[in-house]
Amino acid sequence: MNRGYYWLIIGLAIPAFLWLVPTLWMVSLSFQPNEVLARTTSTTFFGLIPIPFTADNYAALFSFGQTPKWFLNSLIVAAGMTLGVLAVSTTAGYALARLDFPFKNAITVICLIGLMVPEQAVFIPLYTMFADFGWHNSYHALILPRMAVPIGVFLMMQFFKAIPQDIEEAARLDGVTWLQIFWYVMLPLARPAMMTLAILTFLYAWNDYLWPLVSAQRQEFFTITLGLASIQSNFAQSEGLGRVMASGVIASLPVVVMFLIFQRYVVQAMTVGGSKG
Repeated sequence: MNRGYYWLIIGLAIPAFLWLVPTLWMVSLSFQPNEVLARTTSTTFFGLIPIPFTADNYAALFSFGQTPKWFLNSLIVAAGMTLGVLAVSTTAGYALARLDFPFKNAITVICLIGLMVPEQAVFIPLYTMFADFGWHNSYHALILPRMAVPIGVFLMMQFFKAIPQDIEEAARLDGVTWLQIFWYVMLPLARPAMMTLAILTFLYAWNDYLWPLVSAQRQEFFTITLGLASIQSNFAQSEGLGRVMASGVIASLPVVVMFLIFQRYVVQAMTVGGSKG
């Protein structure tokens, strides 16, 4: 490797580190005693090294009875929403990309129009509809409204369109149905796009705050973002900054871990050869 390559790495590492500083600072503060943070937040190397070190903030956070329940609620809602979005987006995307049926163009236009409608604009109809069904304060009320995502349908439609027609025609010569083609041929080829959509959906579902705030009024159905927000003001006033930072770390950790594990699929889906993965 030449010297220019190392300078390129250094040039990319510096802004990457600066971008990570707020996150590193949050993690460091979460491991520092609150009595120290009451005096200063920059004890060692601008506060990035937790000295003195303590895990009391995390222990106190999970000792609060509802926090594990909120964490589990977020996992259930995020996983359910991710599976639902994948099911709806892959089937709808394949139909719009490969099948011929009446009003196909009109349905495609409606999906594209859905990309331009802010989600907040449909909150009142959604809230009224689920109230009429008596579904608020339930898991399906937190999951179902987010299963039909126009951007997911559009992403899968574009990916299926990019797959060569020869693959599908070869399968038809063997006498298989379109459903078998979709299940045994198209879905394996679309795995990178599906993983990308799954990561983005899980990230959105985990961080979602507004709809759980509207739909869940009982604490046992709070997600982790809503639950921690409901007690964060008390932490800030009486329990200290360290526990506020610990709640931020707990809320963001699963998403970070998931992205680190599956990030290669995101790269594959953005390349031309992704359909071969």
